[in-house]
Amino acid sequence: MDKDLSRLIRSFLEHLEVEKNCSKLTVRNYQHYLQTFLDFVGGEKGGQPIIDDLDLDLIRRYRLFLSRKKGVDGEMRSVTQGYHIIALRSFLKWLSRNDYRVLSPERLEVPKNRDHSLKFLDGEQVERLLNQPILSTKSGLRDKAILELLFSTGLRVSELTALNRDDVNLQTREFGVVGKGGRSRVVFISRRAAGYLERYLRSRVDHYKPLFINYPRKKAIELDEEKTRLSVRSVQRLVGAYVRKAKLPVMATPHTIRHSMATDLLRSGADLRSVQEILGHKNIATTQIYTHVTNARLRDVHERFHSGNKEK
Repeated sequence: MDKDLSRLIRSFLEHLEVEKNCSKLTVRNYQHYLQTFLDFVGGEKGGQPIIDDLDLDLIRRYRLFLSRKKGVDGEMRSVTQGYHIIALRSFLKWLSRNDYRVLSPERLEVPKNRDHSLKFLDGEQVERLLNQPILSTKSGLRDKAILELLFSTGLRVSELTALNRDDVNLQTREFGVVGKGGRSRVVFISRRAAGYLERYLRSRVDHYKPLFINYPRKKAIELDEEKTRLSVRSVQRLVGAYVRKAKLPVMATPHTIRHSMATDLLRSGADLRSVQEILGHKNIATTQIYTHVTNARLRDVHERFHSGNKEK
């Protein structure tokens, strides 16, 4: 059997793409995590790494390497270290299913996240954030449409940037997206978000397919269509810029807006199962991170309706 670690990782990534039907973004992330591991093993062992090199001692040194590796803001966050370990565990499981004798994946523990708190914005903070873009500029109108659409739909940032103009029906104010694991769902646009999206699209004089595009500083010649598409990183940066401008106490991201949308629905009376469908969660357990909202609402119901709480 082939024991070359580099070739086996490549085969595993092809398995994710073809057999598991993972998104390009997921495959790219796994490639990044496993390339980091491959480079580490190569540096430790020298020569061409093979799967026989993988033992608990090597994994321990790799964990230490990750904990000391520089991240965006200093040391790599524990949650990011966890992504590297999850990718490695998935790779080991795939090897085991293909009859390779390797280290048991269960022996790799994912690092505990130091911060288990769910970050979300309250209603006033959401409004402050949404009101930051300057609508008199092309980029400001685009950014307003982005923020409104994120809060209206609860889209993941990768789902938002993948949208084309033809995907969105502003008459019915709904459209379909394909999310994690190739799961399809319908999302809905609020009247306010639809209004700003329509204004933004009317301001466009180009014929590019992407829904959200870059506005280059210099007047550019006709660009390749996909190069005009706003990237995930660009949306993350613009959200961060407006968060700082709004002076919010939470360092919100596009995913924070997704959490805020779910929290808003639940506080307004939506049930957990419906929110699960809207967010595109495969398992209801994932949606149960919002129990801080449902528990508070259930307490209100108990206070209002339980006979033991009524004055005699």
